[in-house]
Amino acid sequence: MPTVAVVGGSLGGLTAALVLADAGCDVTVLERSARTLEARGAGICVLDETVRWFAERTDTPPAQLCSRTRVIRFLDDRGGVVHERAHGYRFSSWNTIYRALLAELPARRYRLDAEVVAFGDARGGVELELRGGERLRADLAVHADGIGSTARARLFPGVVPAYAGYVAWRGTVPEAELPAEVLGRLADAITYQVLPDGGGGPGHVLVYPIPGPDGAREPGARLMNVVWYRNVAPGPALDELMTDRDGNRRPVSLPPGSMRPEPVAALLADARRYLAPVLAEVVTRLPQPFVQVVYDIDVPGMVAGRSCLVGDAAFAVRPHAAAGTAKAAADGWELGAQLTAAGGDVPGALAAWEERQLALGRALLRRNREIGEASQRHGTFTPGDPALLFGLRGPGR
Repeated sequence: MPTVAVVGGSLGGLTAALVLADAGCDVTVLERSARTLEARGAGICVLDETVRWFAERTDTPPAQLCSRTRVIRFLDDRGGVVHERAHGYRFSSWNTIYRALLAELPARRYRLDAEVVAFGDARGGVELELRGGERLRADLAVHADGIGSTARARLFPGVVPAYAGYVAWRGTVPEAELPAEVLGRLADAITYQVLPDGGGGPGHVLVYPIPGPDGAREPGARLMNVVWYRNVAPGPALDELMTDRDGNRRPVSLPPGSMRPEPVAALLADARRYLAPVLAEVVTRLPQPFVQVVYDIDVPGMVAGRSCLVGDAAFAVRPHAAAGTAKAAADGWELGAQLTAAGGDVPGALAAWEERQLALGRALLRRNREIGEASQRHGTFTPGDPALLFGLRGPGR
C-alpha cells in the first residue's frame, strides 16, 4: 500500500489518516499549526459518517461523544409553536470530535508546525516542501486544508469562493446560566425560528444543545449552541462586519473575542426585537458571539496527478444540510475503499474515487444552495418541510 501525506489535521484529515492507515498505508499528517487545534464555540450535527470510525473500528460508542435531541420545533416571534415533529438528531462540538479522533492516531503520525509551502508530482510520487526547507516524498498527497485551501488554489487556480450573500452568527451559552423555564423549552429539541422579510430577515435562527467543554451530555451541564443566518450585502457592509477589533479585515471568520462592539450590539438589539422570547434569552446571553461568512466553492475536479482534495478543500457547501464534516469523512472512507480495491494502485484508485466524490459533492452543493436561497433570498423556507431534514445524501439520509 502507498505512503500517504495528509496535508491538514482537522476532522477530515484525521478521518482520512485513520482510515488509510487502517488499510495498510504509511500515513503522515502534516498540520501547519504549532499547537493542537481548537475551534472555539463550534457546534456540529453528527451524521453517521462523522462518527463512523468510532462505530466500526473502536470501542468508543458514538453516543459517548454526542448530545441528543428528540424533537424538531419551530417557534413564532411570540414563542408559540408553529410546527413540531418527533425526529432525533445527535450533536457535538468540533473540539469533542477532534480530540477523540486525534487520540486514535499514533502521535508519530501527526506532525505539528509542518506547513506545506510547495508540492508537485515527481518520480512517480509527490514531493512536498515544508516551511523551513524540509522535503518529503509520498506516493499520494491528500489535501485536507479547508476552505482556504492553498492546494486547491494551486491545482485549480480559476476556482474562487462565491459569497452566498449572508453570514452565520454563532456562539454558545452554558445551560447552567439559562433560566429554568428557558432550558425546559429548549433542552429536548433543535429549535428554529423563521424570520420573514422585514423581521430582521429574511433568514432563520436555530438553537440546539451540544456537549459541554468537558464532554458533559446531561441537560444543565451542556452548552446551548446558536446559529443565526443574517443577510449582509457584499462590499462595504460585509467589509465593515468582518473587520476585527484591531482593524484587520478577515476573509472567512472572526473568532470569539475579536468582534467589534458595534455589530455585536446590533445583533443583540435585533434579538430582543425579532426573536421569540425564549430564543432572545439565549442570544442575549452569548458571552462572545462570532461570525462566519457563508461561501460556495465548486471544483471541476478533485484529483491532479497524485494529489487529491477532500472535504472543504474541494467543495465548500453552505451549512444547511449539516453535512460538511460528514462529507469530509465520507471522502476519506471512499478513498480507503478505492485504494484497497485497486491493490494500492494510486492512479486507478483516484480515478474511481474522483467520479464518486464529485457526484456526492455536487449534489450536496445544490441542495444546500436551494435551502439557503429559500431562507435568505426568497422567503420560502417553510417550517416542517421534509426537505430541511439534515443529511449527507438527501433529507434524513
